[in-house]
This record gives sequence, structure tokens and C-alpha cells, in this order.
Amino acid sequence: MITRFLTDVTTSFNPFLHGSKTARLFLAFLPADARKTMRINTKLLPRSSREASQLQLKFKDGKEMSLDVEKLSVRDIIEEVDRHSRVLNREAALSGN
Repeated sequence: MITRFLTDVTTSFNPFLHGSKTARLFLAFLPADARKTMRINTKLLPRSSREASQLQLKFKDGKEMSLDVEKLSVRDIIEEVDRHSRVLNREAALSGN
């Protein structure tokens, strides 16, 4: 997963529900030094909460993604992140950065 262009990751989930598995796995896929390059906010919901899990991402170009982690798999989310990161990588290569 290309995380170089991510600036902010915000997630909230109930760790006891099966639907939050995707959010937990996405956080596990982030590199170990991710806190140095991006802001990561995680909100753990209580066991009795029925609030939907959510994942919000911000990129260096200002684009924000709000992904439904209960309907998408972790592979789908990584594909979305990589798709936009490849566009940003191509733009950076063309501009000479």
C-alpha cells in the first residue's frame, strides 16, 4: 500500500463487532513509522454501541475519502488508496519532485 501521500487517517469502530474487522486490518497495514508522516486518530466505541464503523482518509492534494468499512473489504480499501496515490505519484514525477 502506498502511504506516502496520506496525511490523515481517522477511524472509529467497535472492536467487538465483526463489521469493524476491515478498519482494524487497515490500521494493521499501515507501516510502523506511519505516525511520523501522518496523523492517525482512532476512536474505539464501547461494546454496547451500534454506531457504524467509519474510515476517513485525507491526502496531500486535499482529497478526502470517506469509506464504508462494513461494505468494503480491506483489499478494496487498499485498491482505492493505491489508485489515488499512483495518480499523485505520477503528478509528482511529471513535475520533477
